[in-house]
Amino acid sequence: MNRLGKKANETLIEMALSADDDIAVLTKFKRSRSEGNKRTSSHNLREESNGPLCETISTSGSEVPSGSEGLNSTETTLLISDHQVIDKRHESKDSIFFRDGVRRIDFVLSYVDDLNKEWEKKLERRKEFESNLQKAGLELETEDKKESEDGKIYFVKIHAPWEVLITYAEVLNIKVPIRENDIPSTVENPLDCMLTPFRLPEKVMHPEPDYFTAPFSKDKQELYLINDESTFFSPSMRNRIVNYILTRCPYGTEEGKKKFGIKRLLNNGTYSAAYPLHDCQYWKKASDPNCDNERYTLYMEWARFLRFYKEQPLDLIRKYYGEKIGIYFAWLGFYTEMLFLAAVVGVICFLYGLFTMDENMSSKEICDAAIGGEIIMCPLCDRECEYWRLNTTCESSEYSHLFDNVATLFFAIFMGIWVTLFLEFWKRRQARLKYEWDLVDFEEEQQQLQLRPEYEAKCTQKKKNPVTQEMEPYLPLTSQAVRFCISGTTVLFWVSLIIASMIAVIVYRLAVYAAFASLMENTQSLQPISGLLTPQLATSVTASCLNFVIIMILNFIYERIAIWITDMEIPRTHMEYENRLTMKMFLFQFVNYYSSCFYVAFFKGKFVGYPGAYTYMFNRWRNEECDPAGCLIELTTQLTIVMAGKQIWGNIQEAIVPWICNWWGRRKARSNPENLYSRWEQDHDLQTFGALGLFYEYLEMVIQFGFITLFVASFPLAPLLALMNNILEIRVDSWKLTTQYRRPVAAKAHSIGVWQEILNGMAILSVVTNAFIVAFTSDMIPRLVYYYAYSENEESPMSGYINNSLSVFDISDFPERNKPKQNPEGFEQCRYRDYRYPPDHERKYLHTMQFWHILAAKLAFIIIMEHVVFIVKFFVAWMIPDVPADVKAKIKREKYLTQKILHEYELEKLKERLCQGDKRATEKEFIATEGRMELSRAM
Repeated sequence: MNRLGKKANETLIEMALSADDDIAVLTKFKRSRSEGNKRTSSHNLREESNGPLCETISTSGSEVPSGSEGLNSTETTLLISDHQVIDKRHESKDSIFFRDGVRRIDFVLSYVDDLNKEWEKKLERRKEFESNLQKAGLELETEDKKESEDGKIYFVKIHAPWEVLITYAEVLNIKVPIRENDIPSTVENPLDCMLTPFRLPEKVMHPEPDYFTAPFSKDKQELYLINDESTFFSPSMRNRIVNYILTRCPYGTEEGKKKFGIKRLLNNGTYSAAYPLHDCQYWKKASDPNCDNERYTLYMEWARFLRFYKEQPLDLIRKYYGEKIGIYFAWLGFYTEMLFLAAVVGVICFLYGLFTMDENMSSKEICDAAIGGEIIMCPLCDRECEYWRLNTTCESSEYSHLFDNVATLFFAIFMGIWVTLFLEFWKRRQARLKYEWDLVDFEEEQQQLQLRPEYEAKCTQKKKNPVTQEMEPYLPLTSQAVRFCISGTTVLFWVSLIIASMIAVIVYRLAVYAAFASLMENTQSLQPISGLLTPQLATSVTASCLNFVIIMILNFIYERIAIWITDMEIPRTHMEYENRLTMKMFLFQFVNYYSSCFYVAFFKGKFVGYPGAYTYMFNRWRNEECDPAGCLIELTTQLTIVMAGKQIWGNIQEAIVPWICNWWGRRKARSNPENLYSRWEQDHDLQTFGALGLFYEYLEMVIQFGFITLFVASFPLAPLLALMNNILEIRVDSWKLTTQYRRPVAAKAHSIGVWQEILNGMAILSVVTNAFIVAFTSDMIPRLVYYYAYSENEESPMSGYINNSLSVFDISDFPERNKPKQNPEGFEQCRYRDYRYPPDHERKYLHTMQFWHILAAKLAFIIIMEHVVFIVKFFVAWMIPDVPADVKAKIKREKYLTQKILHEYELEKLKERLCQGDKRATEKEFIATEGRMELSRAM
């Protein structure tokens, strides 16, 4: 078997650029038209390399077939110069192969030959780039613009031959099968029969047999299960290898700097697109029997909404899209499954509040004309607002009981434990996937291989790596410090801008509250809903909608700022780049989405003052008060609007916008015969699933996770909303990925990355926030203190609570700034929500002892709840191992068998050398190899 290269650790690009003598010009096919339509395996072609069908050209250092001839530099181009005349009326172009029908298209580059100022420069870049791709061993075939639908676009199809694949499989440490897995599967659950309606066919769930695998090595090809070289590496592996070459292939020197990588060529317009091909159309199978039709299978079994109740074919997703996308859908599916339990408990808590609404003594007293109707409340704004009766908030107080009841406490504690169960069980699920998808040793591999081409290009200085003793690029410490200072300042500025926008919304709330209060009091048309739509609620709803609009605008702008400053930092590896961008975006989104909820939960109504001594923002706008029934209903409103609005807007962006763009882009192709609409053109007209595509999917789900954990005590139905959204989200994401986007380049990932740490941090924070919500935002603690310490009615302990929770103010004590303009009924006293002494007491308007008792009870509750939940959380985390016992055993078994197979192979090779009289194969070496095998068995 021919092999390219001088050293095992050299890539083909390095070999191609090191010296002209090392350039290996690979296969150039010269078939007749009839022969080109026959599909044979590349293995057979290599066996016939001395025949008339193809010529193999090689330089010194390669094995040259006896009939080969050397070609000059013009003839070595793999762009087919002597194009065959193809009858477009009879030959379908919906194919994933070159014109010869044998070589698979692993990647496609497209460009438009526009005659502008930089036309010559772009042409030169393309020639140099494609020439270097050929030197790296890739084979190219160009489709002229005359054959495209619009007559403007050139398509360069790329094929990676076997020699390139095996070279880079070794470089990328790709694991390949060495023996079929002989470990028996786990014992089936007797309840599995009940889950049959939710199962997919076995062929869909497990498209490939389970194998023991080992990293590929060119020198040990006999060891691997290579039945067919054309299908040994899956299409996702092939496009990953080609993309690795494309991102590192040079195209010249500009301004004294070496330029390389397809990303730069896409950015400067030299190429318009670079993408691997889908294997077929999603709505029907391909006519080619060699096509796996995996896209069609994914669409039929996974991407349609009517399959929402079915399990996800994770192995097929991983095989088609790669591990990185597979792990995302595995996490999203597991998160959705766990939400089902939280949603059920949340609905039960909500129903408890609904069924006990009529038994709520607080709302009964507020609605009672003899109690709430006789309580005159102080004006809610200065001068313009009038005195009002407490029973006008009857309906809102009844609805607040839906969320502010004893079940709220239970649900807050339950969710603290649920979060821990979710994270711990996900670790176990992730460990199982790591084993099944050959990702156990991936972390070390990723650190070595994922050096960003941008880092290599921008870092001109080099230093010796103390581990490898090789020169590698590095960024000086001073440059790093400057870049981090600029980055940190920019992030701080934008976070400050969010806080400023939140303050602006608060000012809006304060400014329009008086207008709403005056309007609702004087407008007869609002009388039918005036009981439900109070000035507080109207202000909260409009402010929440305004806040949501501001959130969306700031998100749109900051996304681009975050990418720019992360690029400026020049992270060394892809992992570093994603982690830094993730932290910037999450910090911004955290402040952007949650700041308004934090304000309503922990600040609104807490710093109001009292009549005659109100506190003001900027000495102008009087701080807001909570509803007499509490601020929890307003927090629920804020949470519902922002959470639901984000989910609706997100689904519109993810599904409808790409569909409209693709519909518009394909409108011309509909009038043409289907066989003329080539596979590469079909995919070219789709949307691009960029490198940050999954980043936004994770970000969306993690922000949702924050809503259902940080503030869940105020809205038990939040997990139910999240569950319904996620059922839709899985199908929307799968549908758009399968039908609306180009096939992403396959990438590896052994976990959800830095998102795991973010989820852990939010899980801890959620315990604190929910404890504070129950203590300070809801009325639970004041009610309990009254029930156990201040109630005087043994038969109905909660009767009199409303009167007890309202303090008395003498209207004559109003300063002119606060005094209402009118008092037609001549009220002498009004009530306000606080625990202060009455005007005739010697400690007039100071806090009563009950206020301090309640405050002490709130702080004690926070400490006790946090400690109880944290103890339970850490105990549960300790009890549940991160890696299941059977997975540990399988990993050990696979390592043992793999080592045994490799050692036996080495021993057989050594025996062959001894039998052939190889002097280097000494008896000591043979004994040492056998000893290593024995040691491996013992371990």
